[in-house]
Amino acid sequence: MLNRARTAIARIKAAHLSKYSGNDPTLPAPDPGYVLVIDQTRGDASVTASKGNDALFREMLVFAQEEHPGCRVLIKSHPETAQGLRAGYFGPQDESDRVKIISTPHSPWALFEGAVGVYTVSSQMGFEAIFAGHKPRVFGQPFYAGWGLTQDEFPVPRRTRILTRSQLFAAAMILYPIWYDPHNDQLCELEDAIDALEAQTSEWREDRHGWVGHGMRLWKRTPLQKMFGRYKPMRFDHFADGARDMAWGTTYAPPNAVRIEDGFLRSRGLGAQLVPPLSLVCDDLGIYYDPRHKSRLEALIETRRNLRPDQTQRVEALMAQMCTLGVSKYNLTGALPQLPEGRKILVPGQVEDDASLTFGGADIRTNAALLAQVRAQNPDAIVIYKPHPDVVAGLRNGAVPNATDWADVVVTSVDMHDLLTAIDEVWTMTSGTGFEALIRRKKVVTFGVPFYAGWGLTEDRAQCPDRRSDGLALESLVHAALIDYPRYFDPNTGLACSVEVAIMRLTSGDIVKPSLAIRNLAKLQGIFSGWSRLWR
Repeated sequence: MLNRARTAIARIKAAHLSKYSGNDPTLPAPDPGYVLVIDQTRGDASVTASKGNDALFREMLVFAQEEHPGCRVLIKSHPETAQGLRAGYFGPQDESDRVKIISTPHSPWALFEGAVGVYTVSSQMGFEAIFAGHKPRVFGQPFYAGWGLTQDEFPVPRRTRILTRSQLFAAAMILYPIWYDPHNDQLCELEDAIDALEAQTSEWREDRHGWVGHGMRLWKRTPLQKMFGRYKPMRFDHFADGARDMAWGTTYAPPNAVRIEDGFLRSRGLGAQLVPPLSLVCDDLGIYYDPRHKSRLEALIETRRNLRPDQTQRVEALMAQMCTLGVSKYNLTGALPQLPEGRKILVPGQVEDDASLTFGGADIRTNAALLAQVRAQNPDAIVIYKPHPDVVAGLRNGAVPNATDWADVVVTSVDMHDLLTAIDEVWTMTSGTGFEALIRRKKVVTFGVPFYAGWGLTEDRAQCPDRRSDGLALESLVHAALIDYPRYFDPNTGLACSVEVAIMRLTSGDIVKPSLAIRNLAKLQGIFSGWSRLWR
């Protein structure tokens, strides 16, 4: 129970979650060294139950100044007061050269970081301040007062037990509340509620100002609207004041546009067949398949070099779940044929005009050249070639008619998980199959510069950027690539979701299928596969 409490505290702080999570962690925090006084809405039940009134709030403000001579005093407005919905106890008349009201949506956790003292009557921010390391000065009788973790002006006589922070949190956040899982429409544990709130809060923070999509193909606009337009409808190829710009991949876009691409757990079906994605990645620095520049994914990988124990536990469970359930990027099915005995090397084919090869390719840039190289270096191995599904479907370029000149076996419609389980190694240019093989702890040899190369987890035949350094744990790579970097969308509820919910949808098959019109359009694409720029 206490381990669960400590883990939940760490997650809530890291994600800047709060009672009202509509805050902006990117706002510059005030210079440290201030006293934080927390305002509340006038007549709130927690205030009246503590016999709070104007006089008590004034007394609290006086104490804050007298007990910290010379310190600035910041009065934090309640979010409803800041939005003009309800009056607070403090106003402009309480400001002075030393006392200022802040109504901007700062994260409480950022404000706690720079505070030398926290003062409250009964606000839940006082409860949160305890877990930021403070011992708040409390002038009311909230539930968290009286347990040895606060300085109480009016103690509750019956509360005599001394609690640790974890004990208080466990009682108030695990044992006492009832939590709800919107994705399964059922009651759940605190951890599931944190998963849901974290995903939805991140979505709100990124989307609340709106998006303008540039150069988006018509078929992509409906899925994009569902994923990014919940708080403000997306606009396409327009100017919108205050909105953020978005572009697909490396297509032309205004400066500072966020680049988006399919995530690494995409769908049950191909993007080239117009199956909408359950995950997309948003990159404000570059894009993960272009190693010429540092991407947001690379930055996240670096920040995850040292995982907390709970993060390691989560990613290990995620990897085990993917292997047990057989999850892959496209989740296509098909029986695995009987493979010959011996050391088995899988060579995943790629779309040869794909951007990952354009920017991340090296000396070897075609499927035929890769097959020839693998055979030359492994004359006695069983070489298995799997063409890319888009190429097999006739939707993209990269066919190798004479693949059997180098490969012992060619497989097409086969479950990728079953195939990865059966082989020993993956040799690739930049294919995401190499990442899926790493998750299954297989040896991976790269001839290009995919996002997972250069960290000491693969045998790299091409020169990787110097900014990538060895010594990375596989769990750190997977956490960054599957938990931190993508956005996941639950098509059944229309809500942002966690990676675990996305996997549940992918494996259950409980996903809305493309319409007949979309499927017919996908077939039409096959006829004009040489003109794929029209829909990519």
